[in-house]
Order: sequence, then C-alpha cells, then structure tokens
Amino acid sequence: MSEPLFDIDRIMRYLPHRYPFLLVDKIIEITPGKNIVGCKNVTYNEPFFQGHFPSFPVMPGVLIIEAMAQTGGIFALETLDLKAAEDPDTKILFMSIDKARFRKPVRPGDSLIMTMELLNRKRTIWKFQGRAEVDGVLVCEAEMMASIGG
Repeated sequence: MSEPLFDIDRIMRYLPHRYPFLLVDKIIEITPGKNIVGCKNVTYNEPFFQGHFPSFPVMPGVLIIEAMAQTGGIFALETLDLKAAEDPDTKILFMSIDKARFRKPVRPGDSLIMTMELLNRKRTIWKFQGRAEVDGVLVCEAEMMASIGG
C-alpha cells in the first residue's frame, strides 16, 4: 500500500481525540467535496477486547460508528482548513446516526476501511453516508450528521 495522505501525527492535529479513543490510524484518500477514506488497524491489545468478548473478541459496533464519524470529521476539518487539536474553540459534535446496520464482526487483525461520502452541508451541519469494510466486505453502514465549528 502507498504512503498515507495523513499519518497519525497529522490526524492528531485535526482531531482532539487521544488514546484509547482515537480510532483512525491513517487517511488513504480524499476527494475534495466528495469523500474521504480512512483506516483503523484493529489489534488484539485494544482495551475494549478485555471484556468484548474475551473468548471471541469483536470490535463494538459503537466504536466502528465512532471511527467512521472521526473520519468524516477529518474530512470536514480539512475542507474548512481547521485543526481541532490546535484550536480549542473548534468543536466536532455528533448530531445523529440513522440507518445503521452491522453486517459482519470486526476482529483483531482486521484493517477497517472507512469511506465517508458527503451527502449534504448547510453552514456548520454536515451529513455523511458511511461504509466500513474489511477485505472489501461491507461490515457496517450508516448515515451520520455532525456540527463542526467554533
């Protein structure tokens, strides 16, 4: 795979999230005004696997959704030329999740590829259609809205 467009250092300039809640490892594609593709490498040492579930570790669905939302947030912040971690006044706030569907479990060793397509933007409100895949197989999809700004 080629070099990421955004590595973890650049992602941390955009998002205020930190371990263990930073759920995007790299951005591999951005099409301005259209979409973004991010990646989360899922490893067995993630803290949530201690209890979800010890004999059959599965990434919680809410964290898959959160990883997708963080990817969409990076898209919006890049579009607005903002860096949330560098400006404490910049806020990214989840507004809604609709049509969420989980198709297959995400397990340690998987690379979760998240594609967030911009559906609509009105001032500070952004609406995305998100898809998460592992090895080209759909594992989760949802529509999400967020408010992004100062």
